[in-house]
Amino acid sequence: MLFVIMGTMSGYIGYRAWGDFVKRHRQVLIKTFEIQKHGVPSYSTIRRVVMGVDFDQLAATFNQWAKNYVDLDESEWCSIDGKSIKGTVQDYEKSAHNFVSIVSVFANKRGLVVGMEKFENKEESEIVTVQNLIAALDIKDAVFSFDSLHCQKKLAS
Repeated sequence: MLFVIMGTMSGYIGYRAWGDFVKRHRQVLIKTFEIQKHGVPSYSTIRRVVMGVDFDQLAATFNQWAKNYVDLDESEWCSIDGKSIKGTVQDYEKSAHNFVSIVSVFANKRGLVVGMEKFENKEESEIVTVQNLIAALDIKDAVFSFDSLHCQKKLAS
């Protein structure tokens, strides 16, 4: 997973791209991480590992780490937005597609994500997910910016 994170931070997105990242930086990775035996993983191994990751547990671990690591200042600006994940669309033939989205809380001054949560659009609402995420992260005295979806007169309670 570390190679996936490093590859993503370097602009490599997707299984084959992550495989290319590992192949391109093979010697440095082997030396730095003292990798022995089979060497660096292929893109198919990376794919198998990523597909086996429990995203809910990964998100919970990330949120706990961010909560311990990122200390927000009073009145610090945080942006919150949801983005759909390419490749998760289901029910192509229907007018209302089902897909997975990620909502993230971004601390603008620090340039860090301080929390994230996933939801499926047919099962949950982005509005409720955002409200639950803010409550779970226990962020106080921050200034939030949202998109217009969250400017409704009657929000979910």
